[in-house]
Amino acid sequence: MKLKLLRNATLKLEYGGRTFLIDPDFGPRHSRRSFTGRSQNPMVDLPEPIEDILAGVDTVIVSHLHADHFDEVAKERVPKDLPVICRPGDEEAIAEAGFTSITPVECFVRLGSIVLKRHPAQHGTGAVVEKMGPVMGLSFEAPGEPTLYWCGDSVLYEPLSDAVAATDPDVIVTHSCGARWDDTLIVMDDAQTLDLAEAQPRATVIATHMEALDHATISRAALRGAAEKRGISPQRLHIPADGETIEIKAPALV
Repeated sequence: MKLKLLRNATLKLEYGGRTFLIDPDFGPRHSRRSFTGRSQNPMVDLPEPIEDILAGVDTVIVSHLHADHFDEVAKERVPKDLPVICRPGDEEAIAEAGFTSITPVECFVRLGSIVLKRHPAQHGTGAVVEKMGPVMGLSFEAPGEPTLYWCGDSVLYEPLSDAVAATDPDVIVTHSCGARWDDTLIVMDDAQTLDLAEAQPRATVIATHMEALDHATISRAALRGAAEKRGISPQRLHIPADGETIEIKAPALV
């Protein structure tokens, strides 16, 4: 697998012979409102032109409909005939944007040799969960590839921990900026990211969704510093820069 972080949660994943575009947010820097008064969003530009990002993409995944995961520019620029994978309940809104091939993941979806399974995710705790709305995580499995568990916009909570443990992934992708809404954590922060890494010592963790939105509370440097204090090495916890590609091979069979 090759995973490129574009910005925030937007990823380009080469896996099992397919190229996935995950949670496309193509808006220019400072094109959307601020959440906290600190800065308009997104706070940084995309690291490469949109046409380069779209090159080779054959499948799109939309985890939920927040603008930082599927914005108006992406709705305009992503080809409408590309297959879109989404959570149940979002297909009508995606169709209204003009997309013609939409598959909600009720339980799992098979794409050739690739199996995508939907997993629980919770965008916060308490009353804020209803405000944030439903989200999803996904796992990816294919012959000759590492098993990948993508947590999506979720805090660390028991159903997610149980799903990760049951999946026993080689790679875990977290959203780790510690964003807060109504003073409530709505995605993982440094402590939760490291708790998950420690609970899954066999897995490589890739922390994303960082330094792009003004309601984030954890920087890349803060996460790295916290990891060092807990003895989690850069080989176990990758914190990619925007535009960086990480390649991970399937573990050798014993």
